[in-house]
Amino acid sequence: MEGLYSFNSMVQKILIMILFFSSSFNLISALEKTSIEFIRTSCGLTTYPTLCFNSLSTRAGAIQTSPKLLAQAALSVTLDTTTTTSSSIVKLSQVHGMSPLEISAMKDCIELLSDSVYELKQSLEEMHRPGSKDFRLVMSDIQTWVSSAMTDEDTCSEGFANDKKMKGVVRGKIVNVVHLTSNALALINNYASVHG
Repeated sequence: MEGLYSFNSMVQKILIMILFFSSSFNLISALEKTSIEFIRTSCGLTTYPTLCFNSLSTRAGAIQTSPKLLAQAALSVTLDTTTTTSSSIVKLSQVHGMSPLEISAMKDCIELLSDSVYELKQSLEEMHRPGSKDFRLVMSDIQTWVSSAMTDEDTCSEGFANDKKMKGVVRGKIVNVVHLTSNALALINNYASVHG
């Protein structure tokens, strides 16, 4: 009889654990759906909503429904992509047979992307810093840096105005970065307006 009681007790514990994990899984699933919907809605405010959603939805668990965490994630994705693109442009600049004008334009482009990486890093660091300064002043600095980064990125391909082929190649590498930066700025602006 005691063995049957012990078996029933063990079955009850297992059932309780299954119910606990099942309800926890359902709760996590519901939270993730809410986070994904938050990202989708927020990305609707950007110029490139599909790119925005695709670049941020994998981070839904970390973002949850926080406009600040969403803006930080957008900045982080943009910084990573800009850094990778900058490296790609450096490799492209090492191709032999470029004219002196192309070489000069390539050097300018590399410098502009380096500036963009720096400005995005500054913005991300400031976003992560605890609120020790005036919020509006901090957000104004971040908005200025991200706007400057976008201008630098956009200007990068302009040096190739006389060489349509090279301009197309460089622009092809940079357009995604410009779009991500634009989206990040829109999400930062939204965070600033919601918080401020």
